[in-house]
Order: sequence, then structure tokens, then C-alpha cells
Amino acid sequence: MNMSENATSNDQARMGEMQGDDEISFLDLLQVVVDNLRLLVLGPLLCGLAALGVSFTVPPTYSAKTQFLLPHQQSSAASIVASLGALGGLAGPASGLKSPTDQYIAFLKSVSVQDAVIERFELMKKYQAKLKIDARLALTESVKISSGKDGLISVEVDDKDPKFAADLANAHVDELRNLLGRLAVTEAQQRRLFFEKQLQITKENFTKADLALKSSGINSSVLKSSPASAVEVVARLKAGISVQEVKLGSMRNYLTESSPDFKQALSELASLKSQLSKAEKEEPVSQGASDYVARYREFKYQETMFELFAKQFELAKVDESREGAVIQVLDVAEPPEKKAKPKNAIIAIIATFASGFALLLLVYVRVALKNASQNEETRLKLFALKGAWQRAIWRQ
Repeated sequence: MNMSENATSNDQARMGEMQGDDEISFLDLLQVVVDNLRLLVLGPLLCGLAALGVSFTVPPTYSAKTQFLLPHQQSSAASIVASLGALGGLAGPASGLKSPTDQYIAFLKSVSVQDAVIERFELMKKYQAKLKIDARLALTESVKISSGKDGLISVEVDDKDPKFAADLANAHVDELRNLLGRLAVTEAQQRRLFFEKQLQITKENFTKADLALKSSGINSSVLKSSPASAVEVVARLKAGISVQEVKLGSMRNYLTESSPDFKQALSELASLKSQLSKAEKEEPVSQGASDYVARYREFKYQETMFELFAKQFELAKVDESREGAVIQVLDVAEPPEKKAKPKNAIIAIIATFASGFALLLLVYVRVALKNASQNEETRLKLFALKGAWQRAIWRQ
């Protein structure tokens, strides 16, 4: 008791001297610390040891991580398609994404992938979620998806079971593969899907035109009045117009009508229509062969369209096969051997420094209040403040 009273009296005297001076001396502050050195040393140490002991009671969390590469895009595809003429513009407009990495991260975070993972591992039971949206939130908290400058995408999962964490990380890659199997993501996939549909439609129209030509009942000798070369020119001009119109429709998705490229495409379409009008006027057709010539022209038109789309479709398939596997896993997630958290040493260090700062602040506040209570004016102010505080609490 005597030592405590002496320390208190020393603190009050020291703070009194500090208040009497215009400037606070560093030695005066240091003296207050030395007078309470035992409290400021033993207190933080005990708090740090207590935090260390509590951290050992927290169940450990393990972190499993998998990394994979993005699909390789063929840079030569555009130049190959451009060499084919008018259909080169159908190679596929820009996707609008700033980076393919952002697209694949969005796929991994999509509801489709999350729901597939939730059903696969019965996560609603594991997370004790009544609604699927709650299970998605819990899954999002335990899964971290990121990308680096090296182009790799990583999926990191935290869980108390190391094997489950590894399985859950690998499952995200599996479900991403399943999702990409239903989507056309890469340039070659988009072109292949587009030309496959166009080829199927053109094939049906080509078959109909062939049957209509054969059922006309007119001998091909009537073409002497309308040469086949002239008919083929008209058919190819019509095919070119159709291709140009499809190209313009595609360009509207990513260009404005004031764009130079769009205006040039419009000019090319007008030129093709002018050539077609001129060819149709110059095409000599007898009255008896008009029906056959019309059917023959439609047949050549569909034949030309079918040849162009078939060539594009085969090129797209070749490019798609060159891309190889859509997802190439660099590191498969393995059950971790060491826990990721809690980090006991860091917790103990943080608790020690935090409690030491709090105790130091408490010592200065206590000494200041005790010293201020000896001043009559300050004591009255503290009393008034205490009364106002009590009234505010009772009103609530």
C-alpha cells in the first residue's frame, strides 16, 4: 500500500509540474511511465498470454488453392477469315470485355457455377442454410477467386476440413469446364457456332432449290436463250448482297452508323445492289424459259451461299481444335498440411501491443483526473459533467 500511495503521489506531483509549465517535458512523461512500469509491462504480457491461450482453442482453418491457365486465342484467325472476301466481317465482333480474365472470373462467380457446387457437396446442409441464397453467401465468404499479372486465375478455399477445401477448389474448375461446354466463349467457338447455324439454314434452302429446279420439267437446252454464266453472275451478286446485309447487322452491335467502317460497308452494299440491277436488266430471258431460269438462279444463289458458309465453318473448326483444352490446370488443389489461421503468434503480439497502448493511455488519464480533482474549478466542472451524464442515462 505504501508503495502504491507513493507512486500515486509522485504521479500527481509530476502532472502538477507538467500543468504549471507552458511546455510538457519529455522527461516528465517518461517519469510517469517509469512510476507505472510494472503495470505497463506485466499487464500487456498477461493479455498476450491470455490471447495466445484462447487462440489455441479456436478450430484451425485450412486453405487449399488451385491455379489454371486461360484458353489460348488464335491470333491468325482474323487474317485467315479476312482473305475470304465479304464473309470476313462475320468473324465475330469484339466481346466488349476489357480482359478475358474478367470474363472467366465472372463465370466462376456466376450463379450457375455456385448452384452446381452447392448441389454437388450439399452445402445447404453443411452451412445450415434454409435458402439457397444464404448458401451462396456462405460459399462466397469461404472462396477467394483472383488473377495475377502472369495470366493465371487462382481459386482458394478456406475450410476446417483440409480435404474438403481441396475438393471444393477443384470442383470450381470442373463446373467451369461444364459451363464452357454449353457456351461459345473463344473467337473460334463463336465463329464455329455462328457458321454452323448459317450452314444448316443454307443447306435446307439449297435442297429446296435443287428439288424445285428438277421439278420444273424444262430441258436445260433453253439456257441457250439465257446463258448460264449470266444467271450465275446474278446469283452470286444476290449472295454477296445477303452476306453484306448480315455483315452490317453484325457491325451494328459494336459500331455506330457514323463510323467510317460502317459507312464503307453501306457503300459496298449499295454498289452490289447497283450491279445486280444492271445484271438483271441485261439478262436475256425468253418467255418460255423464265420459270426455269428463276429456279436456276435461286439454285446457284443457294449453292454459292452454301459453299461460302461451309468453308467458313471448316476454318472455324480448325481454329477451335488448335486452341486445345479450354481449361489447363497448372496446380491441382491438394489437402493442405498446415493450417492457414488462426496465426497464434500474430494474435498474441497484436494483443500485447494493443493492451500496452490501452494501459498507457489509462495511466495518463488516471493521473490527469487525480491531479485535476485537486483544483477547485476543475473539480466543479467534473462534478457538473458527471451529473449531466447521469441525467442523460436516466432519460434514456
